[in-house]
Amino acid sequence: MRYTRLGATGLEVSVVCLGCMSFGVPERGAHPWSLDEETSRPLIRQAIEAGITFFDTANVYSDGTSEEITGRALADFARRDEVVIATKVFGRTRPGPNGAGLSRKAILSEIDHSLRRLGTDHVDLYQIHRFDPDTPIEETMEALHDVVKAGKARYIGASSMWAWQFAKAQQVAERNGWTRFVSMQNHYNLIYREEEREMLPLCADQGVGVIPWSPLARGRLTRPWDEATARSATDEFGATLYQPDDRLIVERVLEIGERREVPPARVALAWLLANPTVTAPIVGATAARHIEDAVAATELTLTEEEIARLEEPYTPHAVAGFK
Repeated sequence: MRYTRLGATGLEVSVVCLGCMSFGVPERGAHPWSLDEETSRPLIRQAIEAGITFFDTANVYSDGTSEEITGRALADFARRDEVVIATKVFGRTRPGPNGAGLSRKAILSEIDHSLRRLGTDHVDLYQIHRFDPDTPIEETMEALHDVVKAGKARYIGASSMWAWQFAKAQQVAERNGWTRFVSMQNHYNLIYREEEREMLPLCADQGVGVIPWSPLARGRLTRPWDEATARSATDEFGATLYQPDDRLIVERVLEIGERREVPPARVALAWLLANPTVTAPIVGATAARHIEDAVAATELTLTEEEIARLEEPYTPHAVAGFK
């Protein structure tokens, strides 16, 4: 495993981040394909033994049980100071007023709930899961700054939003002497590259680490286009992200994987890792081979010709993933 700095910070992370959305009590969330604790723990242990030190979850994943499972496993299999734990706030965790969003009340409440579930006194990276148009950005940034100053988070990050919204949040923090975001967790992969227009150049210019979600396009880049899985059959959100023209890109990934004699997932991840703006793709896993492919991708170097062939069929997409 290779390690790198998260943006312009001194924080070292593995160049693969294990996404923990697939870990959680299936009956407690919107993902019937989630793995229960008994099935999840061997995968988390495998990741640690492979050198992965970066783990990403969220308060809304499987009604908080993802944080619980992840926290217990990390406590059992790793030393706290040797892993980087990231979680997120924004989504609805309970009905009624103040059960979602980025108000001061919500942020200060949700960080404590997340820490309790994770079984730790701090997270290394606390991220806003989306932009909250209903809360003044000044209120959100000051609350996040207070979370850092209270020692409950070491760094803060953001996730999918318009580049102008991210720039505004950073400017508000800088103007007031508050903590700035050090990372952007955005939707970026071979078949969704709209982030290359504004967000990636902004992050490169400002020294912000990029940790893409869905780097394998919800599995689309790992198998023939028409092949379905248990997740794809029930993933209503994922069905809104991609379009029929993306089939050709998937075929190119399969073609290069066959030529290189490696699984297509390694090709798709190697393409992301070749981008100097990308810090660490967030890779989900429901089987041991998913972690094996992610780790092996760090050692696969694509040629310029292969990268050009993968990128050539791309067509513009409607912006997706901001809500």
